[in-house]
Amino acid sequence: MRERLLAALSARGLLAADGVTTIFGFPAWREVPAGHEPQALMDAGAPQRRLVECAHGTAPMGEDLCAAWVERAFSRLGMGYVSGDARALYDGFCHLTDTRDLLVGMIVAVGRDPYGAGGWDYGHVGLYVGDNVVMDCVDGCVRRVPLELWLSSYGVASEPRWGWIGAISLA
Repeated sequence: MRERLLAALSARGLLAADGVTTIFGFPAWREVPAGHEPQALMDAGAPQRRLVECAHGTAPMGEDLCAAWVERAFSRLGMGYVSGDARALYDGFCHLTDTRDLLVGMIVAVGRDPYGAGGWDYGHVGLYVGDNVVMDCVDGCVRRVPLELWLSSYGVASEPRWGWIGAISLA
């Protein structure tokens, strides 16, 4: 997985000459260090597990509507609707960077990604669903991505961060 991502970054001209950082100065691969594992789904509380169920049952949104998908999944809990694009969610609610602080149901976001005008202007956001997996909506498809791959792929041009959407803790 790591080698495939590095090859893809190199092919897009996003990998620096050193082969370990991006042209934006961020690590090209982001490992979850031993002792810094995020919360497992089995350790999550009932509201957190319910959000994961809601995410699985939330239909995909259109292109560049990752934040709308996350907001809709969250609103299905009956806790209101938090609105904003991915960058607004990143700036407003994502302040943590240590993976041991990453809990099931938190949003995981970047302020910008280099994969298109929408990502560069508005960033990207997904939901951490436990067991080292992030769910997100890309190009009208909901998908499950290994955490290290998500952090590395989207952390090319911006530091990935996480937190509770709307500052509403489900833990």
